[in-house]
Amino acid sequence: MTGSPWQGHDLGTRTVSYTARDAILYALAVGAPADRLDLVYEERLRVLPTFALTLAQWAPDALGALGAFDVTTAVHGSQRLEVTAPLERAGELTMSARVADVWDKGSAAVFDVEVSCDRFTATWSLFAPGSGGFGGERGPSAPRRPDRPAEHRPTVATHSRQAALYRLLGDRHAMHIDPEAAKAAGMPRPFLHGLCTLAATLLPLADTLGAHPAELLELEARFAAPVFPGDRLALRGWNDDRAGVRFEASAGDDRTVLSGGRARFAPADAAQNREETPDA
Repeated sequence: MTGSPWQGHDLGTRTVSYTARDAILYALAVGAPADRLDLVYEERLRVLPTFALTLAQWAPDALGALGAFDVTTAVHGSQRLEVTAPLERAGELTMSARVADVWDKGSAAVFDVEVSCDRFTATWSLFAPGSGGFGGERGPSAPRRPDRPAEHRPTVATHSRQAALYRLLGDRHAMHIDPEAAKAAGMPRPFLHGLCTLAATLLPLADTLGAHPAELLELEARFAAPVFPGDRLALRGWNDDRAGVRFEASAGDDRTVLSGGRARFAPADAAQNREETPDA
């Protein structure tokens, strides 16, 4: 086997600051309603763990800027997040990033960009056509859907302004707002950011499980198809004693948009203890 020259490449360290206003804007952008004061009101705010992904977006962007792949054709294939400590209401994070793995898919490559700090570890898997064929390992296969009926079936209602709102958090790629840019990318119209779709599914999924979305510990999913603002998504969740819950999401036309999903939340007793402990 031959490894990619990008394997292990150091993408550097960056310190990013944020405010409660940023965390509230994020919660609203991913679908939190105005009456969820614990997500949208600074006096009671609990920051959604997936907000960290907007703060770490610089890392996959940095790899593309270095010329590792063609940024006009590469797509966000999947996302992983491991939470090690809750995010404070405001503050700053010092993050380090590297190319953890490069998988050879033949005509394409998958770059795993890992970002870590004292609060989380996040991994972007970027599918890059034209970058494979270097003789490396193919990497892990997609997880299979559980072979039984789903125990949970909540829904997610996206709205027409969602992509326009979410891009204010940092990912301002034109394909999410400009019809012409979306068409150039092969889409009929602007589409929702994959990370916005993923976070939007966690809110009803957590409610269905009786968990608080801020108590997320682990998350992963593959982006199977685009979501267009206004799509209504159907979720299917399967309980898993070891993994928490496995899930998929599909749009109204039976298009699977998220596959191989897995989410794990803190046990109820641990969550209660954190709620009763004031911020440091």
